[in-house]
Amino acid sequence: MTRPTARVLALLELLQTGGTHTVGELAGRIGVDERTVRRYVTHLTDLDIPIRSVRGRYGGYRLAPGYRMPPLMLTDAEAVAVLLGLLTSHVGQSTTAAHAADSATAKLRRVLPARLRAPLDALINTAEFTADARSEVAVETAVLLQLAEATSERRPVAIGYTDRNGRRSERTVHPYGLVAHSGRWYLTGMDSNSDELRQFRLDRITAVTTLPGTFTPPAGFEPTAHLVSALAAAPYRYEVSIRVQGTLNQVRPLLPATIATVHEIDAPPSDTHPWVRVRIRAEQLDWIPPVLAGLNRPFVIEHPDALNDAVRNLARRLTAAADGRPEAHR
Repeated sequence: MTRPTARVLALLELLQTGGTHTVGELAGRIGVDERTVRRYVTHLTDLDIPIRSVRGRYGGYRLAPGYRMPPLMLTDAEAVAVLLGLLTSHVGQSTTAAHAADSATAKLRRVLPARLRAPLDALINTAEFTADARSEVAVETAVLLQLAEATSERRPVAIGYTDRNGRRSERTVHPYGLVAHSGRWYLTGMDSNSDELRQFRLDRITAVTTLPGTFTPPAGFEPTAHLVSALAAAPYRYEVSIRVQGTLNQVRPLLPATIATVHEIDAPPSDTHPWVRVRIRAEQLDWIPPVLAGLNRPFVIEHPDALNDAVRNLARRLTAAADGRPEAHR
C-alpha cells in the first residue's frame, strides 16, 4: 500500500471515531499539512463517502450522522485466513505486537458481514496455538468454523473421519477444544466410539453436523496440554535412527524440533570427526530422504532398512534427472 493511500485510510479511520475534527488536528495525527488534509477529504468524497465540512471557530470535518462503512467483501476462507494470521501473530511476539494484533482483529470484526461474526467470534474464543502453530495443511473453512461454534456452545457434533490407515468411520464427539500445532489443526474431545478422549486431525474430517443438546467439559481441561501429551505418546509406524557427521550445533538448526531430536554420541573408533544421532518418528518414509540430502553431511541409517531403499530411490531419480531422463515420481 502506498503511503498516500495509507494516509487517506488513516484519515477515514479518524473520522469514523465520531465528532468533528479540526483540520489542524487531522494534519497532526496523520503527519501531513492542512492543504493535504483537504485534498484527502476530496478523495474520500469522490468515493461517495459523506464527509461534512463544519464552519466556524471549532469547525473541521465529520462523517454524516448514521454513516457506516459497508461490510468488508471477503469470502469466508479469506476472512478466516486473515483472522488466523492475526491470532497466530500473538505466539512468541512482544506485548506491543499482541496489542496491535488485537486492535486489527477488532477492526476486522467491525466491518465483516454479520453472518460471519458469530462463527469467527467462536473461533477467537476457542482456538489455541502452540509455539509452532503456522498452518501447513489446508483445512476446509466450513469445517473449522462449524467446529469452533460447536466448541464455544458446547454442542456435540457428528463427524465423518478418515484415519491414518484410510479407514472411514462415523462418530459423535463432544468437542472440548481446537488447537493449531506443528502445521496442523486438531480437535480434542470425548469420542462416542471409544468413550475416550481423542484427537482428530481436521484435514481428515470429511463432514460435520452439529447435534441437539449440550455437554459439560471436564473442569480445568486444557486442550493444548492434552494434545501435546497425547501426540508425544502416540505410536508411529516407523522409529527412525540416523547417525549424522557433525556437532550438535551444526546439525540441530537443520532439523526442526517438531520432526526430529538430535543427540551427541561418541564417534566410531576409526573416525576423528564428531557425530550426532537423529531420531524421527514417522508414518511415512518418503519425505525423509530429501531432508537428509538437504543436510549436506555424511550420514548412516541405523534403522529401518526400508529407509535405505527410499534413499536409493531418490538417488536414482536425481541421477536420471541429471542425465536428462527424469522418472515419474511414484
